[in-house]
Amino acid sequence: MHLATFDWVLIISFFIVFLAIGIIVAKKSGKNTQEFFLSGQNMPWWLLGISMVATTFSADTPNLVTDIVRQNGIAGNWVWWAFLLTGMLTVFVYAKLWRRSEVLTDLEFYELRYSGKEAAFLRGFRALYLGVFFNVMIMATVCLAAIKIGGVLFNFQPWESVVYASVITVIYSSIGGLRGVIFTDFLQFIIAMVGSIWAAWYIVDMPEIGGLDNLLSNENVTDKLNFLPDFSNSTTLWTLLLIPIAVQWWSVWYPGAEPGGGGYIAQRMLSAKDEKNAIGATLLFNIAHYAIRPWPWILIALASLVLYPQLSDISAAFPNATAGHDLGYSAMLTHLPPGLLGLVVTSLIAAFMSTISTHLNWGSSYISLDFYKRFMKPEASEKELVAIGRASTVVLMILAALLALQFESALDTFNILLQIGAGTGLIFILRWFWWRVNAYSEITGMVVSFVMALVFEFTELGLADHEKLVLGVAITTVAWITVTLLTKPTDTHKLISFYNKITPYGRGWRGFKKLADDKGALLATTHDNFTIDLGSMLSGIVFVYAGLFGTGYLLYGNLLGSVVLYAVALLSGFVVFRLWKNRKGS
Repeated sequence: MHLATFDWVLIISFFIVFLAIGIIVAKKSGKNTQEFFLSGQNMPWWLLGISMVATTFSADTPNLVTDIVRQNGIAGNWVWWAFLLTGMLTVFVYAKLWRRSEVLTDLEFYELRYSGKEAAFLRGFRALYLGVFFNVMIMATVCLAAIKIGGVLFNFQPWESVVYASVITVIYSSIGGLRGVIFTDFLQFIIAMVGSIWAAWYIVDMPEIGGLDNLLSNENVTDKLNFLPDFSNSTTLWTLLLIPIAVQWWSVWYPGAEPGGGGYIAQRMLSAKDEKNAIGATLLFNIAHYAIRPWPWILIALASLVLYPQLSDISAAFPNATAGHDLGYSAMLTHLPPGLLGLVVTSLIAAFMSTISTHLNWGSSYISLDFYKRFMKPEASEKELVAIGRASTVVLMILAALLALQFESALDTFNILLQIGAGTGLIFILRWFWWRVNAYSEITGMVVSFVMALVFEFTELGLADHEKLVLGVAITTVAWITVTLLTKPTDTHKLISFYNKITPYGRGWRGFKKLADDKGALLATTHDNFTIDLGSMLSGIVFVYAGLFGTGYLLYGNLLGSVVLYAVALLSGFVVFRLWKNRKGS
């Protein structure tokens, strides 16, 4: 496929603008680690919220959604829609707690919350485990999307797609730090949204598709349109809805949807001006991520079923590309005209760069602050730590590119990552509200979940993916709770310091309060209200889901259903506003 001159002008202009942003902010970002990794902790909610959603708007996400829709219909998206529960929990419960912690990375939290050598070990090990191993895995899935898109649109070899897509990203990420990432994210999100919406509009209106009504009535599409799985089919009901809603959202650690916050979401919250901006940023992120973005991808995925109903049809049309249902998205883009094609390719490059740049900065913060400074050279200067961070971005990108060449499917990789984190999520939720959780709890959860993932991946047990997930969660949860109860709690003085800094609520601190009273310690009083925060969370969930499916009904031509759901969204949004306004200390 060939791009017109105007297409190339758009793409090259995009590269120049974002490289310029990195150069402009380089001096300020290189000033110290707080600037390089947290952009001075002075960012407004709207900029941080857009940055979060731009990061999750990666080049592999449309491929993943297409893979899901082609195989399991729209209802299959509950595998990630369910993470909204985690997101709203983070908004109204954990965002303010993270901001109060005043740490530079979420791994620094370990030595704020836990005591002893085990806390130091946990921080150092997870710096490499998450910052290198897990982070490289995530970036490799994004690079896989670049490989598939490059193979379909430009007939690139896999290595060409990765190299061309990565060079500019590495340059501006390494010199501009998080400030450069956040500023570029803002423009990248606008470009990515415009590109995806315009592409969906054009593709649905193609003569081969015949407009929205013909698309939705096509025999290859009609059985894919339900928002919920078939309740008469127990297998799909459990795998597509019940397990994600009942188990997955609270039990699985996944980047961007960590129970209790964490990773680059925590990094953005820690970069906020204050608690209110941290909460506003995560709320905006969840609204945009779940209610606004999915439908253009879904429509293109449905359209791909009209032109390429079988996987063999995709393989026949693109024999040089790596086969997979996720290739359906890229296949549909080949039908775009010059100009629009350039914009959409630019939007995909933007999506790729926003995700990769965030992961590079996030991972390099772990390597520089949580490993190098903490364990190798505590006396390292700020300039040296920034240099280590910049060098780390290059190394991480090379590792991710090499690993991407070994991957084949976006959905398969997604399931592997879910399994690796299965059972650890509850630890990240409870460690703020149950004083007995200690460093050994987290070490146990991390080790057992990883071992179980290896067992399931390399042993033929005859289990389906959802059965592996539930079994992994059960075994990991029992293991870490058992170890928690058999080991000593965190040092009381450390807990007193943590409690007075964070002022968490909940009955899970009752045992600790008794110990603190015995020592004559003075404890701060919390100003948070659990009832209001829980009500805000539930109302926020209703607000987003009602908006998501209200838009779906509007596209389906069901005006009454759309009006009802939008009314529910408005009402629940009003409830969120009132509860937030009445929140103590706001």
